[in-house]
Amino acid sequence: MPGLIAWIFFRHQWIRAWLIMGATMIVDVDHLLATPVFDPNRCSIGFHPLHSYIAIFIYALMVLLPKLRILSIGLLIHMLLDYLDCLTM
Repeated sequence: MPGLIAWIFFRHQWIRAWLIMGATMIVDVDHLLATPVFDPNRCSIGFHPLHSYIAIFIYALMVLLPKLRILSIGLLIHMLLDYLDCLTM
């Protein structure tokens, strides 16, 4: 998904955009704060600090800042995919 978005919307720098969006997977480090670290029946949205609704709102606001736009889009894609995972549980 990030690669496709990078190719369509950031074609002049799509590799850089793809790498930045891919690097947003680092937000999953907040899973290490949970006990147990992995629970297949737990929805991460609203549970982990970097997956909270406040954090998602901040990620959405970051879209307005040109220097953070690619990072913001990557984080929002990450949250969307996690939310879709929650729906399938």
